[in-house]
Amino acid sequence: MLEGRGSVAARPLRRSRRHRILAGICGGIAESYGWSPTVVRILWIVFGLLPVIPGTVLYVLLWILIPSE
Repeated sequence: MLEGRGSVAARPLRRSRRHRILAGICGGIAESYGWSPTVVRILWIVFGLLPVIPGTVLYVLLWILIPSE
């Protein structure tokens, strides 16, 4: 019925080697969803400033959990 619409990610989530500054988390998210790495980095900084979950803790956790390309 809605074939092709259910998949959000164009490719599996992996840390990027091409768009990497530190560990490639933001670049990997950007590549996975077809976004600009700069936009993802800016959003990461903005949401990292929120007091709910510290951005650095979440970044390190994703660094451990998301496999490299």
